[in-house]
Amino acid sequence: MGTRTARATVMSGKDFEVREYPIVDPAPGTVLVRQELGGICGTDLHNWEFQHINHDIILGHENVGVIETLGEGVETDYLGNPVKVGDRIVLSPSGGLGFSPAEEAPYLRGGFSEYIYLSNPSTNMFLKTDLPPEIAVLAEPAACAAHCMSRGKIEFGDTVVIQGTGPIGLLALNWARVSGAGRLIVVGGPPGRLEMAKRLGADLTIDISEVPDPEERKRIVRENTPQGNGADVVYECTGFLAAIPEGLDYIRHSGTYVVYGHFVDVGSFDCNPNQMLMRKNLRLEAGWGFERKHFIRAIPMLEKHASLFEGFVSHVLPLEDVSKGFDALHGSYHLDGKDAIKIAVKGGVA
Repeated sequence: MGTRTARATVMSGKDFEVREYPIVDPAPGTVLVRQELGGICGTDLHNWEFQHINHDIILGHENVGVIETLGEGVETDYLGNPVKVGDRIVLSPSGGLGFSPAEEAPYLRGGFSEYIYLSNPSTNMFLKTDLPPEIAVLAEPAACAAHCMSRGKIEFGDTVVIQGTGPIGLLALNWARVSGAGRLIVVGGPPGRLEMAKRLGADLTIDISEVPDPEERKRIVRENTPQGNGADVVYECTGFLAAIPEGLDYIRHSGTYVVYGHFVDVGSFDCNPNQMLMRKNLRLEAGWGFERKHFIRAIPMLEKHASLFEGFVSHVLPLEDVSKGFDALHGSYHLDGKDAIKIAVKGGVA
């Protein structure tokens, strides 16, 4: 019997190509996962755009799949729930999922593939779930949004601004709502994402294509805060440098600004510390990734609010069409006749 193989989409420079890799039987303590869906993350997009990775790579670190084979000794998920072949699990990328060289054994350590070799479950934490794959695939960005939200320390009734309507910004919006925000203002686009923002609890949405002037956006935000003084907490979830100095002017005196959109180095911006930070007496926060507690907490929150997230995954692409998803997220956020909210890649294995 010949060696089984699986297809995976590899980023080589700015090109994507589908390659075949051997499926390695899981060693003790490891798991082979049949991939169902893998989300295209903004970090994937920026790594493709800015080319900071100098090796061929199977991207994809937001994944849900079904256990194909359990290595010896793997009997439970991270929380101690018994697992068996056929169980659906969501994967945490803390052990290198989606960031490992494509041509190094045991291969298949990225999410844009038919199978995923979970080479170190002690660091690549996984949790069993009954969520449908179209919602379970949001576990990793939901964990990021939970960490982002925790940095702002929202108090009951706060006016909160979310900059950015990508998946993390939208998830952070809903987490802000259930955390007690009194008024939620969202700045972003395109219209399809803003409609989802309203569904998730936004009281006011500002479309950056309809209001292209940052000064006008600042005016609109501030006039929709108590006495026009500015928001209590602002979350930057855009990944665009210009959003930061703009967002700093959304905040009231002694408010809080949270930077969470810059997982990839996209450069620098001019900062006048006296005018932009000190005179506002603000609290400046930033978050990196998430802690295990955020991943663990994100799953029951997705389960509790599952109906809200129906349709959040707007597009599901085959492995051959990964480049179309990247082009859409790098351009108009529009694909196949509709606005992209979350684009996911299908493993393609029945």
